[in-house]
Amino acid sequence: MRTPSGIECKYFYGDYFRGRSNEECRLLQAASERWTPDLCKTCPVPGIARANSCENLSLRARTSRPLSAIFQRRVQVYAYCEKNQRPVSEPYIGCGDCHPIPPIFEVKK
Repeated sequence: MRTPSGIECKYFYGDYFRGRSNEECRLLQAASERWTPDLCKTCPVPGIARANSCENLSLRARTSRPLSAIFQRRVQVYAYCEKNQRPVSEPYIGCGDCHPIPPIFEVKK
């Protein structure tokens, strides 16, 4: 479903049936965080979902206020590989074990 910022996100839900206007982020709701529409503008989750479609990757999110944006909350994402039972440092790429990089793309020294 499209977020208020116009990006497709599988965790965003909007109920507009018969004049309703209920919107929520189910990823932040699972973490008991408060969601506001301005969080969708800087959220990295839709980009991660487009870059990595691994079914073993689970995402958890929380909101925080970085020092560079004192008045604006941002979404921080933590990725975890269910298959290998370990955290993923780069969620855009994945853990590297579920979908190894083909040898044609490896850098030769």
